[in-house]
Parts: sequence; structure tokens; C-alpha cells
Amino acid sequence: MAHAIVRIGGKQYRVQEGERLLVDRLKVEDGKTFTPDVLFADGDGVQVTARVVGETLGPKIRIGKYKPKKGYKRHTGFRAKLTQIEIESIGDGKRAAAKPAAETAAPKSEAPAAAPADDHVKGMPKGYEDMTVAEISEAAPGWRRPMLEAALEYERAHAARKGATAALESALAAKEEH
Repeated sequence: MAHAIVRIGGKQYRVQEGERLLVDRLKVEDGKTFTPDVLFADGDGVQVTARVVGETLGPKIRIGKYKPKKGYKRHTGFRAKLTQIEIESIGDGKRAAAKPAAETAAPKSEAPAAAPADDHVKGMPKGYEDMTVAEISEAAPGWRRPMLEAALEYERAHAARKGATAALESALAAKEEH
């Protein structure tokens, strides 16, 4: 049976298909699947898929402090919050990646022009999508009004970065004053 060593929550686990584990609490909802980092497996390109079964509490740990001859006694307790996961599959990541690419090839051919039109607003400066807020703030005063309006439209529809929106609006206000 195939096995792999995966990293989940900063700890390493040796796993097999169908095995259930208790790991530190994960930010994944019950019933959802995820792919942990694979550190070692039987072959290259192996991908591990795990499903969250549920959340549980670990055993109660009692902690006691005591100082002799002083009358000092303190007791506290702790229960770790754990997530139970089940390893669904240990398979080849290359084959798993090839299947979705083949299935999604048909929808891409139906509307190839729709994706670039949604991402890039006409009249926007070249490379705007990759610019940082600081770069936008520096370059915005030098852009023409249609470029500013197109970039502002893109920001409101897609990125919604407050700093970039503020820089574009102030550059537009400066253009209106002149």
C-alpha cells in the first residue's frame, strides 16, 4: 500500500490511503477536501488528498503547581482542539492535474475573448493589473483622464484596493481643477 509523509499544521505525519488522523485544528470546514504539503512519497509528483471529518477535543491535561511548606497549590487544565481528517487518496499529481485541464479545455474554446475583456478594461495603462499601490500612486498624476477613468473602473470592479482607488480619485480631481 502506498504511503507518504505530509506536513499538516507544522507537524509531519506518515499516512496511507483510508487512514484517519487527529491533527491540530485546521481552518477547513467539515466535509471539505484539501491537499497537504507532501514531503516524501513513493514516487515523484505524488499528490495527497485529505477530507476533514470533523472537529473534536483532545484529552484533558491537568497541570498542578505546588510549593512545599508554603501552602501554595494551583491546578489548571487544558484540552486541545483537534481536527479529524481522512486520507482519501495518494496519487500522481501530474495525472490529477491533466484531467481538469482536459475537462476545462472545451469551455475555454467557447469564450476565449470573454476572459481578457473582463480582466482588462479598455483604455487602461499597460501592465496596470501587476502594479502595486505605490506604483499606481506615483504614476497616476502623469496619466490622461481616460486612462485614469478606466483604471478606476477596474479597481472598483476587481481589485478594490483602497490606496489605489484614493490615488486615482485624487489624480482625477487634480485633472478637473486644471
